[in-house]
Amino acid sequence: MRCLWISLFFMSGAVSAQNIAPPAVTPNPGQVLISGTVPDEATKASVLARLRELYGADKVVDQIAIGSVALPANWGGYVQKIINPNLKLISKGQVKIDGTAVSLRGEVGNEAQRQQIASDIATNLNPTYTVNNGLRVSASDQSVLDSVLANRVVEFESGQTTLTPTGKAILDQMAAAMQKMAGKKVEIIGHTDDRGLRESNIALSQARADAVKLYFGSKGIDLASLSTSGQGPDRPVASNDSADGRARNRRIEFRVAQ
Repeated sequence: MRCLWISLFFMSGAVSAQNIAPPAVTPNPGQVLISGTVPDEATKASVLARLRELYGADKVVDQIAIGSVALPANWGGYVQKIINPNLKLISKGQVKIDGTAVSLRGEVGNEAQRQQIASDIATNLNPTYTVNNGLRVSASDQSVLDSVLANRVVEFESGQTTLTPTGKAILDQMAAAMQKMAGKKVEIIGHTDDRGLRESNIALSQARADAVKLYFGSKGIDLASLSTSGQGPDRPVASNDSADGRARNRRIEFRVAQ
């Protein structure tokens, strides 16, 4: 029997894996094309249902064939885990599932997404599966903002919404980059460490995000293009058990609206 494989082609400019014939249909922007061979209608229906749940029934183009293929143990359950919301971050690409080998291709917005998508998939699979991460970071507006911020922290006076001179210097650079992104909407997201009451931290993170928005307004950025939110301590990027980790968690994040 042949080895089972399926390919999920994302968005426009789909990529076909080496030694795999390209699909007969190229997906339109916003569509996902699924092609390959599965052993029975039940497996096909399960995979399609998961994709339609994630992307919407009208966005999934079905080219799955039924044939005599070898099915790894619990394969259907693992495919359900591979088809997760993080895949929506991939554009112009492909996820190929060839037996227990998973290959990722396509573009993502930043390096953190590139690593997180592959890591989440690998974590949900058993050790017999391998994940080849061929994702690449696109030269997107998000990448520009990430590059300018360069993992630096926009600083405020302790416990306040007053920007420090260092914080203002970083925002001046961010504003210059955003001036070149005419028509793009950007969300400003405030974060804190986990010291103190959660409700107070959420309020502080929201107030700091609002302060950044107002600062951008003073630099000529259209306030209508900016939105804010405060996440408080709920989305840490480092451990709160050390002073350095807490400092990294007290940050402002910038996200270009999709």
